Amino acid sequence: MTAEPEASARHSASSILPRPVEEGAGATGELLRVQNLARVFDVSKPLLNRVLERLPRRSLTAVADVSFSIRKGETFAIVGESGSGKSTVAKMIVGLLVPTKGRVVFDGVDMATARSFGSDRALRRRITMIFQDPYASLNPRMTAAAIIAEPIRASASNLSGREVSERVDMLLSQVRMSPRDGTRYPHEFSGGQRQRIAIARALASSPDFIVCDEPTSALDVSVQAQILNLMRDLQDQLGLTYLLISHNLAVVRHMAASIGVMYLGRLVETAPCRELFASPRHPYTRMLLDAVPDFTMSGRTRMPVHGEIPNPIAPPTGCAFHPRCPLALERCSLERPAERTSGSASVSCHVAEPG
Repeated sequence: MTAEPEASARHSASSILPRPVEEGAGATGELLRVQNLARVFDVSKPLLNRVLERLPRRSLTAVADVSFSIRKGETFAIVGESGSGKSTVAKMIVGLLVPTKGRVVFDGVDMATARSFGSDRALRRRITMIFQDPYASLNPRMTAAAIIAEPIRASASNLSGREVSERVDMLLSQVRMSPRDGTRYPHEFSGGQRQRIAIARALASSPDFIVCDEPTSALDVSVQAQILNLMRDLQDQLGLTYLLISHNLAVVRHMAASIGVMYLGRLVETAPCRELFASPRHPYTRMLLDAVPDFTMSGRTRMPVHGEIPNPIAPPTGCAFHPRCPLALERCSLERPAERTSGSASVSCHVAEPG
């Protein structure tokens, strides 16, 4: 009942969008492309303090020169330690942060161009986000039904109250909850149930692309498996495309088709999931994989993770990972490695170069 008004609204909105940046971009199956994305934050003291103390301006590069693409119906995962810039990338893609440099191309349309034309709202409805903490992301003063209904009314204002209620009941059933749960408040649910409500809210505007910012990190292990299986089922049923942000490699292995490993604001390695787990090329990727418990008791020599991510305000020269890398060469401290591509995989590391 609600599909036709939403489809017509999307069609009419798409007719006023700017032309795609590439002719035939949708024909390749590529839904999202991120090109040379960067975000710099000004962390300087106030002007008066800088003048009196004779201090220069200071900046923090949270993301630098990040590029990747995601095909329709697939999951691309970004992994890395806390502070590596994963969530900043996610916020720039959904529009919560404006990139300092680079561009986000969604379904062939440059989001910055669409914003300048005032027509990015139709595209934003096709992009939603599932946040890390389901309790913090849900309004405690609203019932589950009201939380899910809010984006429905925003994206399809011509629907009647009855039609909205029917769609809310359908979404609750879709995330394997009872429509009767719509009358309850967030504090009356468990953590897994709250995340199901957050997923239903993300589906309310009939999106094509969902950014999942560590959607299971606040849940118990048994509940994590249920939520991940639900997300996989919904992806198969609705043809959804995911960007998965996570530090849990077990989650990534279960969900992702391709993986990008991020360190101090840069992607250091990108590869298909099976290839990355079978033969990681960057020393940082190897360290992350070696940190996963070895339940098979293979006896393989493992490389423990040492140290912490450097201060992004004053990053190391050359390769940012060289102070922690057991394989670092003299060249690593002087020269930033260039990205080298081999098939569908890429790596930025001097040690991984041929010879």
